[in-house]
Amino acid sequence: MLLHNHFLMANLIWFGPWRVGEHMPDKAKFADELVRVAAPGATIILVTWCHRDLGPSEQSLKPDEKKLLDKICNAFYLPTWCSTADYLKLLESYSLEDIKAEDWSPYVAPFWPAVIRSALTFKGFFSLLRTGTKTIRGALAMPMMTQGFKKDLIKYSIITRRKPE
Repeated sequence: MLLHNHFLMANLIWFGPWRVGEHMPDKAKFADELVRVAAPGATIILVTWCHRDLGPSEQSLKPDEKKLLDKICNAFYLPTWCSTADYLKLLESYSLEDIKAEDWSPYVAPFWPAVIRSALTFKGFFSLLRTGTKTIRGALAMPMMTQGFKKDLIKYSIITRRKPE
């Protein structure tokens, strides 16, 4: 649970830029908590990694897309991702208002190659070695994130909504 105090209500709940949604294994329970702790009229902002929205004739991601996401999730110790459309559908069930979503992927995509370049410097390489196996494992997943962006599979989504008064 986000907060154990049932009497504390928040006027603004902003999960970003720290990205939290992709770390939540139960997206419905996560949404329940967001709505529960939001005061009436509060704005909720969610910044999260998502996979692409499925097309009208698709039931799931393509096998090669699923394989790439599974590798990324394994490297970063993440549960299964969902799409922005999945989040929107879930949030619509709460009668929230002013639900908006935007894809900020084009603004974030350059981050991954820049991080890779910094890790390939002398200082970056030795800093990486000092941080331990978990960080090295995450660093090795960075090219997969770049690949996911290039394939238009990975989305950096901003979702906002307001709890009714």
